[in-house]
Amino acid sequence: MSRPVRLATRAILMRENRLLLVNAYKGRGDLWCAPGGGAELHQSLPDNLAREVFEETGLRIAVGLPCLLNEFHDPDGDFHQVDVYFRSTLVSGALDDTWQDPEGIVTQRRWVTRGELARLHVKPDSLAAVAWQDADAPVYDPLEPIVH
Repeated sequence: MSRPVRLATRAILMRENRLLLVNAYKGRGDLWCAPGGGAELHQSLPDNLAREVFEETGLRIAVGLPCLLNEFHDPDGDFHQVDVYFRSTLVSGALDDTWQDPEGIVTQRRWVTRGELARLHVKPDSLAAVAWQDADAPVYDPLEPIVH
């Protein structure tokens, strides 16, 4: 029996024309994504996102409007996730290398320019176009295979 589709939220958080990224998997620093995480029952998606970003980074954010719906899956397994990306703004806080994600997944966080992002392995593939609001940025980014 397959698992249900997982719903998650992610923040497009810009500061001084830099995008906030976090490591995507525990113990793996070569794959980067926007901060956020799985939705919890009885919590709105914006509230879920604000909590996840704080847990992963120590930053307080204001969550704005959705800007991207992205799907990824394991074509050889039973994993399928839908991420809802929200434009967000920084309310308070600063990145601190000593911050501890209570789930122990996020261990690295950084602000990157578009040029720096182009040299990193990031998911989803459309992240730069969405973050920097390119005219051809997708609103829906269809099914991508998961990166192991």
